[in-house]
Amino acid sequence: MARAEHDMTQKALAEAVGISRQTMNAIEQGDYNPTIKLCRAICKVLGKSLDELFGEDDEDEQEK
Repeated sequence: MARAEHDMTQKALAEAVGISRQTMNAIEQGDYNPTIKLCRAICKVLGKSLDELFGEDDEDEQEK
């Protein structure tokens, strides 16, 4: 997980992008779909691209 690679807590990442820890948890669990603006903010903090963080993985592709 990209957040763990940066040794960041959910709270720290949430604060960095201006959301609650609960919202960050929901994003990570797949229970909340963030706006593109929020996705870009998370990517910027973590130094990752949109595809790296939010792209579909191979397992999702095979289910289609």
